Amino acid sequence: MNLRPFFHRGKAGTLTPRPFFQPSLGPVSGQETRKGDFRCQFSWCFRKMNRRADENAGKFFRTVNIRLQNRIVMSIGSDRWIREQALNHRMIEPFSEKQVASGVISYGLSSYGYDLRVSDEFKIFTNVNSAIIDPKAFDERSFVSVTAPSVIIPPNSFALARSVEYFRIPRDVLTICVGKSTYARCGIIVNVTPFEPEWEGFVTLEISNTTPLPAKVYANEGLCQILFFRSDEPCEVSYADRKGKYQNQQGIVLPKL
Repeated sequence: MNLRPFFHRGKAGTLTPRPFFQPSLGPVSGQETRKGDFRCQFSWCFRKMNRRADENAGKFFRTVNIRLQNRIVMSIGSDRWIREQALNHRMIEPFSEKQVASGVISYGLSSYGYDLRVSDEFKIFTNVNSAIIDPKAFDERSFVSVTAPSVIIPPNSFALARSVEYFRIPRDVLTICVGKSTYARCGIIVNVTPFEPEWEGFVTLEISNTTPLPAKVYANEGLCQILFFRSDEPCEVSYADRKGKYQNQQGIVLPKL
């Protein structure tokens, strides 16, 4: 910052403040200021600085606005949006408009998501047949199939299941699945990959028992929460467009190559 307008050099070489004008009191030292016309050096300099600051701020916000206009924004779907999509566009079937929590692990519509239910169909992994888990050549001897109102997952083991609900995902939406607190506090972890734009089907659920104890999972009750992220621009190629291998899946679908 240039301070020359504020000071002048005296005979001894010392810097002393220049006199400035206060409109209500007149010149402080009784002398006239250089600028005359009742404008002081301080006021003139600060006005100049403010003009430059305003110009720079204008340039900055114009740049930010342009960048935001060229940026794709994703927002999370609210309960109102989820309800509208489920009732008018069959995004979730069957659909529970309210959280059901009395005597069960909660499921249904939440503030910014939907808690899906697990059905009574399970596939529990077993090492009885000494099969190898190979995602390119999955051996069905790796698990036993169970249909029951609840299931026990052995310690440090894993099970597959499916959702009660059938999902139809809009073209501008991507979902993420997160676990429920009740199961998470018991060491039961749910891992579900994203539902891609225009994917539809029953969800294959992956359930891990991370504890050294047997763990119980209840059918037809809540298991995990789905969050819906909406883009302000539809994707160029959707899951349906590229004919994804898990499209329209029914029941528990095993790994495909």
